[in-house]
Amino acid sequence: MNTVSQVAAYIGAYYGGTGRRGIYFDWTFLLLIAGAVISMIASLAMRSATAKYETVRASSGLTGAQAAQVILERAGVRGVQIRPIQGHLTDHYDPRTKVVNLAEESFNKTSLTGIGVAAHECGHAIQDAEGYAPLRIRSSLVPVVNIGTNFSLPLFFIGIILSFQPLLTIGIVLFSLAVLFQLVTLPVEIDASRRAMKLLSSTGLLREEETQGARKVLTAAAMTYVAALLTSVLQLLRLILIARGTSRDD
Repeated sequence: MNTVSQVAAYIGAYYGGTGRRGIYFDWTFLLLIAGAVISMIASLAMRSATAKYETVRASSGLTGAQAAQVILERAGVRGVQIRPIQGHLTDHYDPRTKVVNLAEESFNKTSLTGIGVAAHECGHAIQDAEGYAPLRIRSSLVPVVNIGTNFSLPLFFIGIILSFQPLLTIGIVLFSLAVLFQLVTLPVEIDASRRAMKLLSSTGLLREEETQGARKVLTAAAMTYVAALLTSVLQLLRLILIARGTSRDD
C-alpha cells in the first residue's frame, strides 16, 4: 500500500469513510453523536432555566453583586472581590485572584437566576477559603490539562497517519487528563451549588418559594457538567477503540 492510500485508510478509520476495506461506516462515530446529543440537551435545559428565572425578580430586590456581598460577609470570607465581567453565563470564581466574576446580567440585575448564580460562585470562594480538597486538586490540574487539551487529539491524529502506536498512546493519556479534570470538577460544582442553596436559605435572601427557582437553575447548570463528563468519556472510549483497531490492522 502506498503512502497516499495508507493516509486515506487511517483517516477513514478515524472519521469513517473510504479505507483499506473500501467504503464503510465507522460505528464509533455514533459515540461522538451520542455525546453531542447529550451536551445539546443539557445546554438547552440550562438556557431554558436561566432564561425563565432571569425574568423573575427576587423579593429582596438585591442584585447578584449585592447578594454575593451578603453571602461572603455571613460566611466570614474576607479579601474576595466581586466584579462584573462581559458575556452571557460567563460567571466564575478565580481562586488565583480571589475574585467572584459575575456576568453583567447577574451583577447588575435582581433575578432568581442572578442571585442563584452569584451564590454558586460564592460557594467556590468559600471552598477556597476552607481549603476544600477537590477544588485544590482541580486548580493544580489546570496547567497539565491545558497541555492535554491542546495536544491530545493532534498527536493522536498524527499517530494514525504515521501508524505510530506510541503517539496514539500519548494522545490517549493526555486526553485522559482532561477527563480526570472533568471528573474532579463535578463534585466541586455540585458542592458549590449545595452551599449556595444552604446560604440562600440561611441568609433569607430568597423566600422559600423563590429558592425552588434558584435550585432549578443550579441543577440545570450542574447537568451541563455531567453532560461534559459523559461526552468526554465517550470520546475517550472512541479513541481507545480506534487505537486498538489501528493496532490490529498493523
